Amino acid sequence: MPGFELFGAEEKKEVNDVLETGIYMRYGFDGPRKGIWKAKELEQALTERFNVKYAQLTSSGTTALTTAMAALGIGAGDEVIMPTFTFVASFEAVLSVGATPILVDVDDTLTLAPDAVRAAITPKTKAVMPVHMCGSMADMDALLDICRAHNLLLLEDACQSTGATYKGKALGSIGHAGTFSFDFVKTITCAEGGAIITNSEDIYTKADAFSDHGHDHLGGADRGADGHPHFGYNFRISELHAAVGLAQIRKLDKFLAILRNNKQILKEALGAVPGVTFRRLPDPAGDSATHLSFFLPDAEAAKAATAAIKAAGLPAFYWFDNNWHYFRKWNHFKEGATLHPFAAQLAKAMEVYKTKEFPASDALMSRCISFPISLVWTDEEVRDRAEKLIAAVKSAL
Repeated sequence: MPGFELFGAEEKKEVNDVLETGIYMRYGFDGPRKGIWKAKELEQALTERFNVKYAQLTSSGTTALTTAMAALGIGAGDEVIMPTFTFVASFEAVLSVGATPILVDVDDTLTLAPDAVRAAITPKTKAVMPVHMCGSMADMDALLDICRAHNLLLLEDACQSTGATYKGKALGSIGHAGTFSFDFVKTITCAEGGAIITNSEDIYTKADAFSDHGHDHLGGADRGADGHPHFGYNFRISELHAAVGLAQIRKLDKFLAILRNNKQILKEALGAVPGVTFRRLPDPAGDSATHLSFFLPDAEAAKAATAAIKAAGLPAFYWFDNNWHYFRKWNHFKEGATLHPFAAQLAKAMEVYKTKEFPASDALMSRCISFPISLVWTDEEVRDRAEKLIAAVKSAL
C-alpha cells in the first residue's frame, strides 16, 4: 500500500516545523514547542475525515489494536473471533491482552464469513474482529446483526483499508472502535504509527491513558500532576511521525482517486480472461483499491500464474504460501512459540491450533492472487502492466 510513493514538500514542511522546535515528544514542553502540536492536529484531522468524535494516535497499528482491546475491556478468559487471513499483528494484539484468538474461515470477500462467525460463538465470546484486508471491506451488515443479537463488541481492524468505506461510512467507524496502521507500506503513512477511532467518550478516554502509561492528561502542562486511573504502556507516537501523517492524510482523497483509476483499468483488462473471477466486494463503491485480488480455477493455476507474473517483473502476492498473512504458515502461532509463558487457561485454549485445519479457507486462499496497485504509474505504464498481467495469467491457464 503505497503512501510512501508520494512523499514530497508537504511532508518535509510538517517535519521541519517540528525540527525547528526541537520538541519531538507529543506531550509536554508546552513553551519550547511554540504552539506546534502535530499529533493533536492529526487526531483532529482523523476525526473530521472519518466522521467520528474521537481519535487516539499510537506508535503502530499493532499497539492501536492492543490499546483498543484494553479500552474495550477485553482480556483473560475472553474469546475474540477473527479471520484466518490477516496480518500476524491481529492475533498478536489479542494475545497481548491475555484473550484467546478464535480463528474462523474467510469467504470470497477475503474477510470473515458471517456463517463461520455465528458457528464460533460461545459463552466466552467477547468480541468479533473483522479485518478489512487488502483495501476492502467485510460484510458489515451481517456482522453488525450478529454482534447485536449476541451482545458482542465489534472491533474493526481497518489497518489495511484506510479511506475505504461501507455504505458511506468509513471503515473503522462502524463498530465500537476501529484501528488503522500508518506504517511505511500502508495507504497513508507516518513511517510508523497507528490510530484508534471511536464515537465512545469512555473508550477514547481509556485509550488516551492506556497508550501513555496510564496518564489521565489532566495535569495541564505538568505531566507529573497527571493522575493514573489504571495501568498503561508507552505506545506513544512521536511528533515527527505525526507530522508525516498530517501531510499524508491531506492527500488521501488524491491517493484513492489514483488507486481506483489504476485498478479499474487492470480489472477490466483481466476480466476478459476466461477462468478469472474477482474477490467479492460487499460495497464496490467503497473499495480503496490498493489491490486487485482475483481467483483462478485451482491452486496449480494460481501458483503457476504467480510465478509467471513475477517472471514478467511484476509484483504478486500468493497468500497461501505467505508466512505473515495466512494461518497455514503461522507455525509459531500453531506451536505457541512465545518467549514468556501463556497463562494456563490461554495455553490450554491454544492447544487446538496444533491440529486445527480450515479447508474452506484453504480452498479459497490457494486460488487467490493479489496484485498491488501503485500511485506512480503513468496511464501507459498501467496498460503495459495490464498486458503483462494478462499474458502471465493466460500462460498459467
